[in-house]
Amino acid sequence: MLNDLITKRKSEFHPGTHTELRAQISKNRAITLVSGNLTANTRNEVSGVSARVYKNGVYGFSSAASYDDDAVKSVLDAAKNNADFMDTHLKKQKPMFPPQESGSRFADTESLNKRELPPRTYIDFAKQLDGYISNTYPSLASRVIAIREDSMEKFLAVSDGYDTHFISPRSYVYVFLTAETKDGMPVELFAPIGGYGSFGENFTDPALLYPKVDELHAKLMQKREGVFAKAGLKTVVLGGDLSGMLAHEAVGHTVEADLVLGGSVAGHNLGKKVASDLISLVDFAHTAFDKPAPLPVYVDDEGVPATDALLIDKGNLVGYMNNRETAHHFGMKPNGNARAFLFSDEPLIRMRNTAVLPGSNKLDDLIASVDDGYYLISSNNGQADTTGEFMFGITMGYEIKGGKLGHAILDTTITGVAFEMLKTVDMVSDSMNWSSSGYCGKKQQMPVSVGGPELRCKVTIGGR
Repeated sequence: MLNDLITKRKSEFHPGTHTELRAQISKNRAITLVSGNLTANTRNEVSGVSARVYKNGVYGFSSAASYDDDAVKSVLDAAKNNADFMDTHLKKQKPMFPPQESGSRFADTESLNKRELPPRTYIDFAKQLDGYISNTYPSLASRVIAIREDSMEKFLAVSDGYDTHFISPRSYVYVFLTAETKDGMPVELFAPIGGYGSFGENFTDPALLYPKVDELHAKLMQKREGVFAKAGLKTVVLGGDLSGMLAHEAVGHTVEADLVLGGSVAGHNLGKKVASDLISLVDFAHTAFDKPAPLPVYVDDEGVPATDALLIDKGNLVGYMNNRETAHHFGMKPNGNARAFLFSDEPLIRMRNTAVLPGSNKLDDLIASVDDGYYLISSNNGQADTTGEFMFGITMGYEIKGGKLGHAILDTTITGVAFEMLKTVDMVSDSMNWSSSGYCGKKQQMPVSVGGPELRCKVTIGGR
């Protein structure tokens, strides 16, 4: 656990500037078994301290891959010198940001000081789970068990805003199963199991995962007998994981204010209709639907207290995600969206827990309303650009014929333009599905969470 060497240095912050001083340690562990063979057993740890100084519209930044009093003083002085240099040459002469609520939020150190598990614990867990799969389903072409655990711990001291200390851990077990069709073509499915918390908190007994494995195998067997989708514009029911991916990739990035300034489609759509009346979209900070959000953020890396950012309200684009600088530019309130991945990274505008809000329909009613279409459940990848145009890979889905589920479908893709596709949504389920196992790759990695209900809409689906 980090020691606090930075809050005592606030007296050294330079007047007339905004200063952020951050110490951070990032850890990750990876265990991988491929068909019973241990192929990866790694642990990485990266730590250091950084400072960022804002002066007259420019930032100076400095970092050091060590954490002691000398390193703290060094980065503070270097960041101030860099800000002075940039100010002298660029002469932007912009005012200081509006003042933020000040205070502190420090984590319970007892809850943070938990003993790290020995490598053997992870390996034994993976081997027991792999043994169950091998013995129960011997006809599989291959199987992979991947354990991933990561955490970020930060101390932050700011000249204006909230000083904070927090740790954000998460742990997952990924199960990949591969079978072959009658024609010898491989088909694969995977399931991430886990969430917020350390491995020891989330996983106590491999046997508790057996039902998830059984469910995954049953779907794989259906997919093995699957058919190719018919290409074209189709009425589909998007599963919650896909509506969450849509919220993040195709909508969320377009309403990050730095990308808005860079020319994203959201720049000329603020206040306009971008979706059906049934669609509302929120980037949650730390609490969603009266429960802790999957990856809670209480204070961002600029010292701004995190609050929910309402982005789409009943089909209307009403806001952006901001840092202090862009919030001042657009005349908006910052909601705590500025986050950095490593100690050596500057904070960027990042999503937290981005989700489409649930509606009032039942999933069965959505499926029953489709005469000829598809129920699309899961994806292995997705990409979108700042125009909102997207393409997602579909790894599991079913035909819908006459309001009933038919054959499973083989891997395919869906494409569309988010703000046009969302206007076709005419039914929204009352369920909520979260996924928090991935990273967002905007310039630097960042753990994020996405979520949503099932949506009935029209998208273009690929075929054979």
